[in-house]
Amino acid sequence: MHALQPKHTLLKEKEAEELLKIFNLSRQQLPKIKISDAAIPQGSQIGDMVKVERHFGKEKKDFYRLVVE
Repeated sequence: MHALQPKHTLLKEKEAEELLKIFNLSRQQLPKIKISDAAIPQGSQIGDMVKVERHFGKEKKDFYRLVVE
């Protein structure tokens, strides 16, 4: 992983379901990330959710992506 690359974390199924419920979304509504992307964590499978942590100055924001083919 490159030093400037945001941290990517594979979410557990329970965490993913809670987030979808909080934001009132379905998995298909999430932005996508390809399984071939070098940034996704090892062990990720199609249909998994990945949390991307980005830093803007001192502020940290989390973004979520759905792993697709």
